[in-house]
Amino acid sequence: MSTVIVNNLNKSYPVAIKQPGLRGTINHFFNRKYNNIEAVKNVSFNIQPGEVVGFLGPNGAGKTTTLKMLTGLIHPSAGKVNVAGFFPFHRQESFLKKITLIMGQKQQLIWDLPALDSLKINAAVYNISDQEFHLRVGELTEMLSLEGKLTQPVRKLSLGERMKAEILAALLHRPQVLFLDEPTLGLDVNAQVGVRDFLREYNQIYQATILLTSHYMADITALCQRVLLIYQGTLIYDGSLDSLLEKFAPYREIDIELSQPLPAEKLSFYGDIQLLEGRTVKFIVKRDTLTQTVSQILANLEVMDLTVTEPSIEEVIGRVFQSGTV
Repeated sequence: MSTVIVNNLNKSYPVAIKQPGLRGTINHFFNRKYNNIEAVKNVSFNIQPGEVVGFLGPNGAGKTTTLKMLTGLIHPSAGKVNVAGFFPFHRQESFLKKITLIMGQKQQLIWDLPALDSLKINAAVYNISDQEFHLRVGELTEMLSLEGKLTQPVRKLSLGERMKAEILAALLHRPQVLFLDEPTLGLDVNAQVGVRDFLREYNQIYQATILLTSHYMADITALCQRVLLIYQGTLIYDGSLDSLLEKFAPYREIDIELSQPLPAEKLSFYGDIQLLEGRTVKFIVKRDTLTQTVSQILANLEVMDLTVTEPSIEEVIGRVFQSGTV
């Protein structure tokens, strides 16, 4: 089973304190003192097989530390972790064959060699037969639109092509659980869309369980129905993305273009005016009064155009982290 179960996970680090100057260096050498930094505090969540879950938080919130504990790279200070039926830090061979960790800022492909050579090394590590190797490479190459690219030196590939090749290498052994840490970092818009489309297709074909961290909200909205929010090491939200938007975006924006300018005094009846420039007006209205307000505007004003929009997901998530609570 490709479930991920986390119960009261904690990770703390002793960080040495050093004063500046020669005296500080000598004291640091003979009488070293430490501060205890709690990177992750009592985090608990379950991810079911085939789920795609977004893992969000500001820099330093504990996202990467949590991923490293889930993949066995570091040992938790306290708590229990079960990934696909294994305790990650034991790093058994059977466990490593079921998971993968993709980090957008790290690379595993050998820079001066064709990507295909690095893939052959991966195949040997995972005991993949030649026949199965060619089958999987062909399938993933087509899904990632990398035809003709794997025989080129990695350094000759564009950033988007290189990231796709890294993803191919990480998925060659067909893992059941994918931990993705900023997989679209630094990519242009087209490359980001390509990676998202591939991950969606891979999830549908293999029912892979995916935990995704990203600062690009488009990654989250395109792939995840459920999100985890972590702030200062503490999990502050675990639920659907829609429910989060409902709670922290209880209003809508109405943009209208009038046939002729009107004074703010006459327009303020319809909602809070955020913008008034000539014939262009932007209102903020509560979600539960939206239908009534739009009807009143259309009935009482000479409207040339009207658009209703929601606040951006970036704005909503930012509001959550500013408050620190949900």
